[in-house]
Amino acid sequence: MKFTISEENHIKGVYHLQQQTGLVNTNALACEMQTKAASVTDMLKKLKLKKILQYEKYKGFKLTEMGKKIALSIIRKHRLWEYFLTVKLGFDWAKVHAIAEELEHISSEELIQKLDDFLGNPSFDPHGDPIPDSFGKIPTIKQYNLMQLPIKKKAIVSSVSNQSAQMLEMLKHYKIGIGTPIQITKHFLFDGSLEVKILKNTTCILSEQVAKNIFVYYE
Repeated sequence: MKFTISEENHIKGVYHLQQQTGLVNTNALACEMQTKAASVTDMLKKLKLKKILQYEKYKGFKLTEMGKKIALSIIRKHRLWEYFLTVKLGFDWAKVHAIAEELEHISSEELIQKLDDFLGNPSFDPHGDPIPDSFGKIPTIKQYNLMQLPIKKKAIVSSVSNQSAQMLEMLKHYKIGIGTPIQITKHFLFDGSLEVKILKNTTCILSEQVAKNIFVYYE
């Protein structure tokens, strides 16, 4: 079954919201898609007719199994393209999202599988988000919010939840990326900010607002 770019974007939007809230209402999706509720309502009706969504009266929408499969396929393509753009073409991690938004709508499954194999079947994209495999299986990693990291505990940056260009640009300035060794050396009670050691000797101060968006793992 073929879908338009707009349909695919709505399917992906429902998937992301569903991970947060379970059921998705029209207003929340309109906010996510940055469009009017009326146009979202029309799209949801179309996707329901195509058996991509199911509706629970007075509660909201959620993806059917087929809808979830399609959403994961789109997300898989998006994250593989982000990985390709950063690792193979040298794009800054703050610039790849918009390009991947266009490339994720390429329909050739053969191309995507060859891309996956060419990249060495990566499990996570440049921002630390998991890349679903061809069967829709999502890899997991036990990670912790940086604010939860004990002082002096050595950890590795595993993902970033706020992936806005401004956030990623700031992290790049501090030389913080996926795979960066990091250690909290001081926690300031006054405003919740952290003094962190990055790599071997570099230290910097991160606000609580920034730190809450950084996730790490450790042994």
